[in-house]
Amino acid sequence: MISLSMIFKTDQGKIRQQNEDNGGVFKNKNGDYLAIVADGMGGHNAGEVASRMAVSALLDVWSKVEEPFTPEKAENWFLSNVKEVNQQIYRHSLEVEECSGMGTTIVAAICTDLFATVVNIGDSRCYILNESGFSQLTEDHSLLNELIKTGQISREDAEQHPRKNILLKALGTEEHVEMDVRTITFEEENKLLLCSDGLSNKVTVEEMAQVLESDRSLDEKATTLINRANQKGGEDNITLAIIEYESDESGCEEC
Repeated sequence: MISLSMIFKTDQGKIRQQNEDNGGVFKNKNGDYLAIVADGMGGHNAGEVASRMAVSALLDVWSKVEEPFTPEKAENWFLSNVKEVNQQIYRHSLEVEECSGMGTTIVAAICTDLFATVVNIGDSRCYILNESGFSQLTEDHSLLNELIKTGQISREDAEQHPRKNILLKALGTEEHVEMDVRTITFEEENKLLLCSDGLSNKVTVEEMAQVLESDRSLDEKATTLINRANQKGGEDNITLAIIEYESDESGCEEC
């Protein structure tokens, strides 16, 4: 029997005084899963408020889903609900002085037995491991990525660039935001990795692929990735979700 199994973990890291990341993996009444990773930003703990608001609001509407998803329905669900969440966070940032300018990245995936639909805003990422190898599904909405795309800097130079943390888009920082949404076929033995930049800035794609391909349990894979990010400095919060499409009876870990 084909089944989805997944895990979510977050870690404060070794430097930050608090964890402004949020997320989780959530099952609805139809047995479909929603995985979310949100990396909050803003002073006075506002980043934690923004990421928590994003996850809480999406979970609220997710729990009310009653009809099975098609790829088109999944994409429209993200487009309408992420738009509404963006406006909620933006309004809160205007109404509460301590939250002025707050926002959050978001990468999320609706996972069914046949497909996965992924949305992203910011630089939190979704990777896929399949028969073609390990690759990044999402595109960073960051200044650094634009400089790389236009040939102004190389990927090697990007690692040390002084403006590497500047985002061109985030959830909740403006009244309207454009998001990227795409659907892929999710097949047996495929794996998705959603993560904040606390992981992707520290752990190479080769290391990520090696861990996902290993015979470790889901919990061990998640813990190994977080430990490696911390071993390399752990300057940021580290958050990830792993989704595996397997031909067994395994269930959802730590949902």
